[in-house]
Amino acid sequence: MPFFDKGDVRIHYQETGSGFPLLVIPGGGLNSTPAFLTGSSQFNPMEEFKGEYRCITMDLRNAPSGRSTGPLEIDRPWDSHADDQLGLMDHLGIKEFLVIGFCIGGPFIWNLLKRAPGRIPAAVLAQPSGWRPEKPRLSFTNNMAGWGPALCAHRPEITMAMVEPFLSKMYGNADFVYTVTRDFVRSCQTPVLILPDDVPGHPYAVAMESARLAPNSQVSLYPWKEPTDNIPLAVRHVRSFLREHRPVTAAH
Repeated sequence: MPFFDKGDVRIHYQETGSGFPLLVIPGGGLNSTPAFLTGSSQFNPMEEFKGEYRCITMDLRNAPSGRSTGPLEIDRPWDSHADDQLGLMDHLGIKEFLVIGFCIGGPFIWNLLKRAPGRIPAAVLAQPSGWRPEKPRLSFTNNMAGWGPALCAHRPEITMAMVEPFLSKMYGNADFVYTVTRDFVRSCQTPVLILPDDVPGHPYAVAMESARLAPNSQVSLYPWKEPTDNIPLAVRHVRSFLREHRPVTAAH
């Protein structure tokens, strides 16, 4: 299982399959690791799509159960993770790539589309995270309890006095999809497929608002996770969407 090193950041990643590159961002919030794909995820893109794509996934920097490490960049929490994702693609010699992300992968994808729009032909946002006005501090509170203490126990050089401003910057002035404005989504020409959810951290209203605003969006059936008979239909939609937007020169 290889590592990518850049300065004081070390990213643990995995690859499978061959074809046009597909970056897979697991869910699990700031605890995101590939274990989510085999444990909590409704489907595993690494397995579903390895016959058509070079599938790449990674441990999120500073996920307590993962092996990716780096500093807490308190002033740029979202962009530090985008640095890691784009840096890994650069390390692998990949210019263009498709991307699918679960949960926190939704905000990450919007940030990638803002940072590197020319590199991503299309993106799939599955059960994306977002901000709920009726629970405005949900993500901050959950991570202060469920991520920060575990990280500090694992990495004694990181303290809760560092975690608190990091999470405050990440989620404290939150709105909408966390990483971009409604004006950005309205102007984003990249095709996106959204698979909505509706649990506290994955608000249906935000997923659908972003789908309505994005000019080249599609939405899966809803609910797609239950009954479980719906999951293959959602996967079929993802597969056809990726094929539709994969660059022609990469088609099999």
